[in-house]
Formats: sequence, structure tokens, C-alpha cells
Amino acid sequence: MNRVVRLKTDDDIKRIKESGLIIFRLFKKINTMNLDGLSTWELDTFIDDFILKNKARPAFKTVRGYSFASCISVNQVASHGVPTKKKRILSGDIVKIDTGTVMNGYFADACSTFKIGNVTLEADRLVDAAYLALQTGIGEVEPEKFTGDVGFAVENCVRNLGYSVVKNFTGHGVGFALHEAPVVPNYGEKGKGTIIRPGMVLTVEPIVNQGSDELIIQEDGWTSITSDGKLSAQFEHTIAVTKNGPVILTSE
Repeated sequence: MNRVVRLKTDDDIKRIKESGLIIFRLFKKINTMNLDGLSTWELDTFIDDFILKNKARPAFKTVRGYSFASCISVNQVASHGVPTKKKRILSGDIVKIDTGTVMNGYFADACSTFKIGNVTLEADRLVDAAYLALQTGIGEVEPEKFTGDVGFAVENCVRNLGYSVVKNFTGHGVGFALHEAPVVPNYGEKGKGTIIRPGMVLTVEPIVNQGSDELIIQEDGWTSITSDGKLSAQFEHTIAVTKNGPVILTSE
């Protein structure tokens, strides 16, 4: 990742929003679908087709060594779940779908956790906590604040709800590439890190675990599971920094 933070113009932000709206519409469509019984490979194929039909390309396929349109992480898989024909989604699962789009050279990135059928009360509460952590972090994306302010707010929100936040993976800049500077951790100290300025486009993406925040990377080199086998949930948005505060680019 290039360490230089590249600011975006109003026109750049408009174009990133056009790319991000495809993910918003994709997630809205998936929310109406019955995923019970689908393999994660079949779901990824649907995602790939949806993005292409909307005149964009799957941004994750620009990542070296990765050949899928999304990462699909089920239950104790915290992140970077590789789609496979062997893994079927079942009622009661929580499914994290992380995907990105690139259209006319502009990138957007988002993740949502979907509750499949009747999930347990514990799973339901975890998903809600991860979404609240996302909203809390977005609230700190304001000019003259710091990336450490975002991380501090996210981690404290998660801890106060009785969960842990993953430190291995972070948010990041996005727009001209899928991953840009700066790093946006989900933990930190107020007043530390990179100062947030208008024109930045960032992702906030907390991964929230029921138990330990430690992950184990599987043999495929991508899939990360919780070290204690407990559930994990994640949400992510692409956000533009404006003089008036944060604007979500992966939502209407």
C-alpha cells in the first residue's frame, strides 16, 4: 500500500459513490434472497454476475492471488472466507459478505453481516453490536480528528457491549485503488494516528468477536477463524470526509 494519502475531488467522490451504490443495491437484493442451502461459491457467482451486469468489475479480483468477487465468512470465520462449493449456508448462520466494485477506475468497498433464518439470540446481539460499532466509528470521521479517534471509539463501543474487536485487520483509504493509505485501526488512542482531512475517502470496518480477538489463519492463506471457535460479525462502509462531516458512499 502506498503510504501517501491521496485526496479526492468532489467529482472523484461522486464517481466513487456511483461505484459504491452497486454494492448497496447488491446487499439490498441479497437481503431478499433465501440463502439457505446455497454454497458460498454459488453466492459469489451471483455477486460476480450482479456487479458485471451493473457495468462495473469485481474489485477483489484486482488483489494479487485472489480470484473471487467477494469474501464470504460464515459464523466463526471472521474474515477473508474464500468461496467454495463445499461450504453451504444453513439456517441459523451469520454470513459476512465483503465485496468491492471498480467502475471507470473508481473503487468502493463494503461488508454486511446477514442473519440466515432463525439465528440465536446471542448471534443476533453480536450482529447488532458490530453494526453499532460501525456507526460509532463513522461518527468520528470528521475533519481535524485522527484515525486514532475512530479506533478508540470503536473499541470502547465493542468492549462496553461485552465483546472484543479484531486488531489484525483494519480499515483503509480507498477510491483510486482498493487499498490506500491511511490505515484506519479499530483500536487506538485519541489524537493519535493520521489526521483526518476533507477529501479523504476511508473505510471503517470493525470485526467483532463473541470471545477472544485472536484469529487463526487457515492453510489457504486467506481464511481467518476465531481462535476459540466463537462467532464473529463485521460491517464496513466506504466514507468520504467532507467539511460537514462523513458521507457514506456505499449507501443511498
